[in-house]
Amino acid sequence: MEDLLFLAVALAPFLAPCAVVVVAAALARRAYKRLPGNVWHLPSVTTCALVAVMAGAAAFGAYAWGVMSGFYILDPDQMCAARGAQGDHIVTREMLPVSAQCVTPEGAGTELVPDWVNPVILMGLTLLTLALVTGTVAGVRQRLSRRDTRSAFAN
Repeated sequence: MEDLLFLAVALAPFLAPCAVVVVAAALARRAYKRLPGNVWHLPSVTTCALVAVMAGAAAFGAYAWGVMSGFYILDPDQMCAARGAQGDHIVTREMLPVSAQCVTPEGAGTELVPDWVNPVILMGLTLLTLALVTGTVAGVRQRLSRRDTRSAFAN
């Protein structure tokens, strides 16, 4: 199980952008097919699901990129030297927000995780949550409207 999790995290930075592009193309196709109109309405459940998948893929891909940024086969001194930090180092890691730092004994740190990683994770999780909530509301509303339609025809 741990090997599978490691494989998912190792491949996510490469597969997540592919998933985002495919889902974005599907969303663009849905938007192109939609009839023009000035009336605002809730997006469909399918559209919300596609947005949720895209946001989740972006967040997981960024998270995996950040986690793998501080992961090297090299020892910490070689890893930190490769990033331009001089001297002996201790590598510190945090999972949220994602951080991996080379810290010298004097306390000076060099961040190994790119600056864009944590904002993308935050935006992705926010959009994922909004898409799930909106999709749930749209699904309930669609279900209620179907029930009202059936009861109108039954009378």
